[in-house]
Amino acid sequence: MAELSIEQRDKLVAELRQVISDAEDLIKLGADASGDDALGLRKRLQQHMSEARLKLLEFQAGAADRARAAAHSADDYVHENPWRSIAMGAGLGLLLGMLIGRR
Repeated sequence: MAELSIEQRDKLVAELRQVISDAEDLIKLGADASGDDALGLRKRLQQHMSEARLKLLEFQAGAADRARAAAHSADDYVHENPWRSIAMGAGLGLLLGMLIGRR
């Protein structure tokens, strides 16, 4: 599967949370329904919700792992190149100071 952009990932997570919320509401509303069909429908819906929750948790865990790996990589770079990191920080600070000073 191709990598999703941050906006696409955020949208996917928000939509999945909404689907889960809507499904939970549907179960609550359908709790008064009777019959074997209604019971089967509720069980299937609960199963799908559980699967969706697991996929969302897996997605979030994967994203957190990638963020931790990126932070670790940045930390390693700074420790291996302290003066270069200080120079980049100073340059960025100078650039931002100049941009803010123009206003």
